[in-house]
Amino acid sequence: MAIVGAVVVLLVIGALYQLVGSHRHRRRFPPPGFLFPVGGHRLHVLCRGGGSPMVLLESAIAGSSLSWAFVQPEVAKFTKVCAYDRAGMGWSDAPSLPRTFDAIVDELSAVAARVAPRERCVVVGHSFGSLVVRAFADRHPERVSGIVMVDPPVEWLTMTPGRSRMLRGGRHLSTAGALLAHVGVVRACLALLTGGAPGAPRRFVRLFGPTAARTLERLVGEVRKLPPDLHPVVQSLWCQPKCFRALAAHLLTFEREAGSLAAAATPCEQPLVVISSGNQPGEQIAVHRALVEGSPEGRHLIAARSTHWVQFDEPQLILAAVRELVERDRSRSRSS
Repeated sequence: MAIVGAVVVLLVIGALYQLVGSHRHRRRFPPPGFLFPVGGHRLHVLCRGGGSPMVLLESAIAGSSLSWAFVQPEVAKFTKVCAYDRAGMGWSDAPSLPRTFDAIVDELSAVAARVAPRERCVVVGHSFGSLVVRAFADRHPERVSGIVMVDPPVEWLTMTPGRSRMLRGGRHLSTAGALLAHVGVVRACLALLTGGAPGAPRRFVRLFGPTAARTLERLVGEVRKLPPDLHPVVQSLWCQPKCFRALAAHLLTFEREAGSLAAAATPCEQPLVVISSGNQPGEQIAVHRALVEGSPEGRHLIAARSTHWVQFDEPQLILAAVRELVERDRSRSRSS
């Protein structure tokens, strides 16, 4: 009985720690962009620069508008560019309805309608986000003047038992992360990790198995590539249970609707640039190359010095591809 009482006390202390920390971080790191309603929740959008065509940035499955910290300011030097947080991620509200791939694409459509009504745009997506922008282009071909797909995970469009198990494992870890975030454990682990005492949180994560430990190491390594002033912002956002719940919902969408995402592997009407990370196996590079073969003015690039997060390792490649598509659209507008 005493043990149960002690556990309850620890949980209450942890929940209070989480509550106070969340309140402090909300004041310290307010949304840099604006929030607008989409159904029963709000999405956060950050726009910079001016000009047309506008560029829309879509992040990876666990990413946010912060993922484009190296790319967005440079694109803003020659045109308007907007990045946003999908529902539940970053500064956006938790989704008010269950996640489906259609709902995710509809919300990108709502962002486009809000920031660039009746205008054509260049869409850029990383990883899972590349599937979202490709589906958006299929639904609204008149709105899209070019597409950049950064390391698209097209191999996951064929759902094998092994991949399904990995997605289920990711969902279980995300669900556990949401519970731990509620009682302050995630906040405490991230504080230790960024405060020079990484051993404790790493030992804790190993309780969930070697895959979870390797995933943490990889994600922490990628986040550290961001500008140092953004590290506490990322920490603040990922202390929130909604981010873990949103990630679990996205993974479930991927598992259930892999077949409906298959359009991402078919030719498109618009100019298409596919960028592969240099650490992809040869067979995956070949699949990426095949994506552009049936598309007008398609181009395939290899980011030879990059891991999966090309926008951190070689942002200049993405920037050059975006600039090329923007200039192509402007040239066509001038000649028409």
